[in-house]
Amino acid sequence: MSKGREHLKLVSEKLNKKIHQMSATILEVQKDIESMNDYYWENYTEMDQYGYEDFDNQRALLNQVNANTENRKMLERLRKMAGSPFFGSVEFQYDGEDVADEFYIGIANFAERTGGLPLIYDWRAPVSGLFYDYDKGKALYEAPGGMMEGEILSKWQYKIRNNKMIYEFESDVKIDDDILKQELGNNGDAQLKNIVSTIQKEQNAIIRNTKDKVLAIQGAAGSGKTSVALHRIAYLLYHDRERLKSSNVLILSPNSVFSDYISHVLPELGEEHIREMSFDLFAYRELKDVVADCEDRYHHIENRMQHTDAEAEERYHWKQSEDFVGAVEAFLVFLEDDLMNFKRFEYRGFVKTAEELVQLFYFKFTENPLLSRMEAVMEYVLDEYETLTRRSIEEEEKLLIRDWFMGMYETMDIYKIYNRILDANGFPTLPDVPVENRVLAYEDVYPILYLKQRLCAMKKDKNIRHLVIDEMQDYSYLQYVILRNMFSCNMTILGDKAQTVDDKPQDVFLFLSKVFGKQIRKIEMKRSYRNTIEIAEYASKITGLQDIEYLERHGKPVEEFVIATEQEALRDVLSKVSVGTDKYETAAILTMTEAQAKAAYKFLKQHREDVFYIDRDSSEFCKGITVTTYYLAKGLEFDQVFVLGGDKQTPFYLQFKYISATRALHELYVYDIRGLSVMVDI
Repeated sequence: MSKGREHLKLVSEKLNKKIHQMSATILEVQKDIESMNDYYWENYTEMDQYGYEDFDNQRALLNQVNANTENRKMLERLRKMAGSPFFGSVEFQYDGEDVADEFYIGIANFAERTGGLPLIYDWRAPVSGLFYDYDKGKALYEAPGGMMEGEILSKWQYKIRNNKMIYEFESDVKIDDDILKQELGNNGDAQLKNIVSTIQKEQNAIIRNTKDKVLAIQGAAGSGKTSVALHRIAYLLYHDRERLKSSNVLILSPNSVFSDYISHVLPELGEEHIREMSFDLFAYRELKDVVADCEDRYHHIENRMQHTDAEAEERYHWKQSEDFVGAVEAFLVFLEDDLMNFKRFEYRGFVKTAEELVQLFYFKFTENPLLSRMEAVMEYVLDEYETLTRRSIEEEEKLLIRDWFMGMYETMDIYKIYNRILDANGFPTLPDVPVENRVLAYEDVYPILYLKQRLCAMKKDKNIRHLVIDEMQDYSYLQYVILRNMFSCNMTILGDKAQTVDDKPQDVFLFLSKVFGKQIRKIEMKRSYRNTIEIAEYASKITGLQDIEYLERHGKPVEEFVIATEQEALRDVLSKVSVGTDKYETAAILTMTEAQAKAAYKFLKQHREDVFYIDRDSSEFCKGITVTTYYLAKGLEFDQVFVLGGDKQTPFYLQFKYISATRALHELYVYDIRGLSVMVDI
C-alpha cells in the first residue's frame, strides 16, 4: 500500500473517531443546557435579591451555549474533511536533520488531540507554502520561529472523493497542468468552487500577501482573480484571528446574484460568510435625505445602449473624472464666503458679535466640513454661555437656537449647491423641485455623494478592516476617491480592464496610484484558466488582446451562425443545449439588452422548465439554463454559452461580445441576428 493510501486510512480512522466524540460531546452539552434551563425557571424566583445568583446562572448558561456553537462548527469542519482529508503532501528534510518530515495538506488542520502534531496541515499554514511555491530541491518557508530551510525530497498530489483515493502521483514540478486541466474541465456549478488543490505559484503569492495595504489585481478573464481574492481573505482571517473577524470584512460586489455565486467559498474553507453589498446600495442609503430616489447603474447602461447622445456621454464622463473632483474643490474655496450670512447672536444678555462668529467659523473650526462647521460654532458659544453664567439651556431652547445658527447658511441643501457647481461649469442644472420629487439620474449619484462627503461630517466605518472591491474596472476615478474617504482599512481590488461595462475598456491602473498613493501595489495575472483554447482565441480576437497566456485545454470549436430571426436562433439553441443530461449542468443565453433577455426567457420557458431569468433584482444563481444580459453575467461561468444578437451600431457591442464569450467553459455559440434586434411578440 502506498504512503498516501496508508495515511488516508490512518486519518480516516482518526477523523471518524473524532466525529463520534464531538457528536457525543454536543449531545452531552445540550443536555446540560436543557437541565440548566429547567433549574433556572424552577428557581429564579428564589434567587438572591441582588441578582448575583441570577447573573451567575445566566452567564454559565451562555458559556455552555457558546461552547456548543463552537462544537457544532468543529463537527461541520470535521465532516467536510472526512470526504477528502488532504490533496497534497511534501516530504521535507530540514537542514542539519537526517530524517525527512512528511506534511499532508488539506482544507484545515487536524490533530488527534489539542496541541498534538497535525496529521493534516491547513493549506494556509506556513509549511504549506512548500507545496505551492517549490519543486523538488532547495526550499524554505517562514515560520513563527524564523526562516526554515531545507530540501523537498518529494511532492505528491491526490484526488480523494467520498474517502476513496481516485488517484495519486508524484509531482516533480509545479501543480501538474494535467491535473489542473482535469479540475478546470469539470462542469460548471451553481457556486464558485474553492481552488486550494490547484493554487498556482503566482496566485499563492497574492493570497499570502500581508505586507501591502492596498493590493490591486488586474487579471484576464478566467484568471481566477475572484477566487484568489476570497482565498486571500480566508488566509488573512486564519493568520490574524485576534484582530480580523469575518464581520470586519466587506465585499463590494456587482449584484446579488454574483454574491450568491461566491457565497459558498469561505464557508467551504472553514470561515464564516462575510458581508456583501453593492456600492450603489450604499450610495442610495446615504442620499435618502437629499433625494427621493436614484436611477440604478443598470438603467443607466440600458439607456446608454439604446440612446446614443454625444453630449450626454461627455457630461457623464466629466462627472466621474479627476477634473470634476478638481472643479468641486475649486468651487468649495469660494463657497465658504458665498454661502454664509453672519449675524449678531444675543441670548439672555449674552452676546456674540457677527465678527466674533466669523473668527470662530473661519479660523477656529476650519477642520470641520462646511455644513457641519456652524454646529461646532454653536456648541462652542453655548458652552461658553453655560460656563460663564452657570446656567443650563433646556433641550427645547437648544433646538430653537440651533435653527437660528443654521439660518446663517444661505442654504444647506446639497442638491441646490450641486446645481451651482453644474452651472459654474457650463452644464445643465437639475430640476428645482422639492426633495420628495427628486429622482437622480445615475450620472449625478456619486457627484452628489462626493459633495456630501466634503460638506458634511460623515464617519468612517471603522468596523470594516478589510474591503474587497470586485470588478474594479467599472468604478470611476470619483468613486475611488469616495471609497478612500470612507474606508481607511486594507483593501483588495480586482478586475479586468477588458471587461468594462462601458463603451470602451477602462484601465484603472492608470489612476489608482493618484488616489491611494504609495500604499498601493499593482499585480497583473496574465494566465487564464477558464476557457478552452478555441474559446479563448475567439475572445482575444474581439479585443485584440495579445499578452494573455492560456492553459492548453482544447474543446469544441466556436460555432457562429447568421440567422434571420430571434425565434429561429432560440429554436437552434434548444436543439444544442445539453443541460439536464450527464454532459453539462449550466448553460446561458446572453443578450445585449434587458428587453431581449425578457423576450428570450418568455420563449424558452414555454419549451423547458429548467430555464431561469436573472435581472437586477435576482438574488440566486441556479443550475440549468440561465437567461440574462451580458452585464449581469459578469463574474459567472457556464458550461455552454449562447450569445444572442446585439446591436453592432452601438459602441457597447464589442464589450458585449467579449464579456459573453469569456463566460463559456466548454462550448460557445454566437448568433448574428439579421432581423429585428428586439423580440416583441415571440
